[in-house]
Amino acid sequence: MSEKNVPLAGVIGSPIAHSKSPQLHRHWLDTYKIHGFYVPMEVSAADLEQVLRTLPKVGFVGLNVTLPHKEAVLKLADDVTDRAGLIGAANTLTFGEDGKIHADNTDGYGFLENLKSGAPDWNPSQGPAVVLGAGGAARAVIVALLDAGVPGIVLSNRTRARSEQLQSDFGTRVRVVDWAQVSDAVRQAHLLVNTTSLGMVGKPELQLSLDGLQEHTIVTDLVYNPLKTKLLEVAEEKGCVAVDGLGMLLHQGVPGFERWFGRRPTVTEATRSAVLK
Repeated sequence: MSEKNVPLAGVIGSPIAHSKSPQLHRHWLDTYKIHGFYVPMEVSAADLEQVLRTLPKVGFVGLNVTLPHKEAVLKLADDVTDRAGLIGAANTLTFGEDGKIHADNTDGYGFLENLKSGAPDWNPSQGPAVVLGAGGAARAVIVALLDAGVPGIVLSNRTRARSEQLQSDFGTRVRVVDWAQVSDAVRQAHLLVNTTSLGMVGKPELQLSLDGLQEHTIVTDLVYNPLKTKLLEVAEEKGCVAVDGLGMLLHQGVPGFERWFGRRPTVTEATRSAVLK
């Protein structure tokens, strides 16, 4: 690849300093000896459209998008995948040679790949899933689980109205229960997913009775700081398979890296180590 065609990619958000994506993509660029760059960029909502229209002109081939821009970029994109439209948010943008913006959401892909890696015996058809939270991450998880063949999802959020909105979007395969009653639903769950920020460093702990958690239940937490949340600790104590959230971050980056840099990367232990440094 000639110097004048060095591909540039990055991640935009506000704030952005916490993002692990630069470490992830730098690791892959170094591993595969690709002459490219991936940079974090703090972008305000007021500047979002101007930035997206300008970056392709200076050599950028794509971007990852994090909070608070995941929903706004859909309105600015020229082409939106069905899954991004269904989720209502995009985390991966690819710029065409004409500057047109292609928007996709790979969060659900990353979630499923992480789950398959951490719990290889998981069979989606074996039973219902309980999903905690009703934000953008929950939407991506619900879409992925329904596509994978999970027979039903019990959804619970501290604000019931947000859960009911998701239920209206996804239909009868999603059932809403009050936050105070979700512990009862856990007894029947084949899979338990926390998509909230509860349990993250600096956030309150997830207050949920896990007395009814069964040994066969797979438990995964999208939080990866700390890597082992209190939810995962309790799950392991009860003999459950516990899957941390770091792998979702790693796997969701795979499709974008392939599109931007021309090589499909592999998620390995070395990848995890590079991101945890």
